[in-house]
Amino acid sequence: MTGHLCFGGHDFEVAGEAALFWPARKALLVADLHLEKASSYAIRGQFLPPYDSRATLEELAGLARKYAVEAIFCLGDNFHDDGGEARLEDEAARLLRQLTVTYDWRWIVGNHDPGIAANWGGAVHEELNIEGIILLHEAEPQDRRPEMSGHFHPKFRQEIRGRLVSRRCFVRSASKLILPAFGALTGGLEADDSVISEACGGYATQALVPATGRVLCFPLSASRARAE
Repeated sequence: MTGHLCFGGHDFEVAGEAALFWPARKALLVADLHLEKASSYAIRGQFLPPYDSRATLEELAGLARKYAVEAIFCLGDNFHDDGGEARLEDEAARLLRQLTVTYDWRWIVGNHDPGIAANWGGAVHEELNIEGIILLHEAEPQDRRPEMSGHFHPKFRQEIRGRLVSRRCFVRSASKLILPAFGALTGGLEADDSVISEACGGYATQALVPATGRVLCFPLSASRARAE
């Protein structure tokens, strides 16, 4: 799937269903990998297929090769908890080490992994300012600078022919672009939920849904939106 969108004066290409390729920076941006979510649940007695980290990193590696990127920015909640780095199984750890050696890899700290230590390579940041766009984990409602973030795992739901269809989506306002969750076992929050609207400062938002060769745009939160 491909499609283009503009944000903060820059052009981006949707990569797969949940990543962005930034051509000018030769960079891939993803949010909410939630690596080792399955093993985190297993500790509490809830067993999920244990290959989520491997699947997530394999998909990310494939996109990095496809777009010939030089940098990868991960916008927080990279691991499902602070113990995830130590639990990373051998094959997933090998994949991650290969990625961090090959690319300029940047971890943004998330609320699930505030103690991330980059044990497998890369550099850790609270946030980054790249060409006037702030990269962070959770949107700051009062900040009017262009921000790219994650945290909310937005999904767009629509009834089609009597069946409810749910797809990962990006949420965009005048100054916010919230990425969907990239991780294999991540859930989602409806894109028009008031929590997301509030994170965008109450301003008008759009759901950007990747489709074959394009990005579909749906207005959101019209009844709650403030005047831009």
